[in-house]
Amino acid sequence: LLCPCLIYGAYIFLPFDAPLLSTVSARLVYTLRCAAFATFPIVLGMIVSGISRLCSSALEPFGELNREVEIHRTYVSQSVHLFILYFFNMAVLATYLPQELLKLIPLLTGLFAISRLIFWMSYAIGRSFRAFGFSMTFLPLLAMLLWNLYGMFVLEPENLLS
Repeated sequence: LLCPCLIYGAYIFLPFDAPLLSTVSARLVYTLRCAAFATFPIVLGMIVSGISRLCSSALEPFGELNREVEIHRTYVSQSVHLFILYFFNMAVLATYLPQELLKLIPLLTGLFAISRLIFWMSYAIGRSFRAFGFSMTFLPLLAMLLWNLYGMFVLEPENLLS
């Protein structure tokens, strides 16, 4: 319930518009550039994971991991998997959106990055608190997937593979 409200509020109140993108290739390049910002939490997680592994007091570097090291490693692994799903859905979404709705691409990118950071913080607090951050990542991803399937099979079934 919070994600649609955040996206709608940002769409209405943030003073920027997407550039005029008339071709599919221009839209895909725009999506690729926006998706580069979504990798920030993943790269930050990799850095923190490496630092925590270096500072770990384990005698064997490839042995059993401490809880702190395991939290960062799991976060990075899950974030990479979700980013791949996010990016492919965002690329397909960019081809179906009308020009006036292309502002959603950077907004969804920002939501992804913020929700992964919230997930990371809540995962470090305790495993029972991570559902909020995960749902902020997964539910917009699910909505994008459903919209993409709707666009492919209902709106433009004649252009499904072209």
